[in-house]
Amino acid sequence: MVVGQSRAYIRDAITEWGQCRNVAITETNGDIAFYGDNGYAYDQIPSDLADAIEELRNNDEYISDIQLTENGRWVMLYGANGLKWSNIPGSLESQLREYNADNEVITSVTFNDVGEWVVISEDFYSSSDANITDWLKAGADKYGVLWAACITNDALVAVYEKGYKYFGEVPEDLKTKLQETSLDVYRIKIAGTAWFFADKYGRYDYNM
Repeated sequence: MVVGQSRAYIRDAITEWGQCRNVAITETNGDIAFYGDNGYAYDQIPSDLADAIEELRNNDEYISDIQLTENGRWVMLYGANGLKWSNIPGSLESQLREYNADNEVITSVTFNDVGEWVVISEDFYSSSDANITDWLKAGADKYGVLWAACITNDALVAVYEKGYKYFGEVPEDLKTKLQETSLDVYRIKIAGTAWFFADKYGRYDYNM
């Protein structure tokens, strides 16, 4: 474990590792980066999230994804379909519980502070709003299987098997990098003009 004092420290940690399989980044509420089997660096994240990370790491549970909002709300995916969360929208909690009860493996969760969310499993996806679901489906019809999504208060990016869709204030350099990359992008995060994406093997690109 390493704990830094700024996002520069997170960047330095990623450079030192030479890999980064996932991050959670915000403009106002801290940042986290993961590599390997739960090596991590973080700075200024909510204390309950830091405690949850420490608990799972001490129990040798593999943390696969964390979504953190500007208001300090979070969801964590770990182990064999394990879930932890704090102060998430009630409708999102209901969907997570439903998928979990059905043994549907959840691969991506993203939500913002205005109540919008997207949940992706191995077989299904759902969202907080029919318009978002229709938008995601239009992308799937064109680009194939939906792999991941990131929704913030200002933007939405969807990653498909064969392409990407964007809505709102998505950084232009991120769009360019996604079109140029040879990686099979599986994780994607945005925080204002900062962004990160990675494949399943810890190969990554970012602007943070």
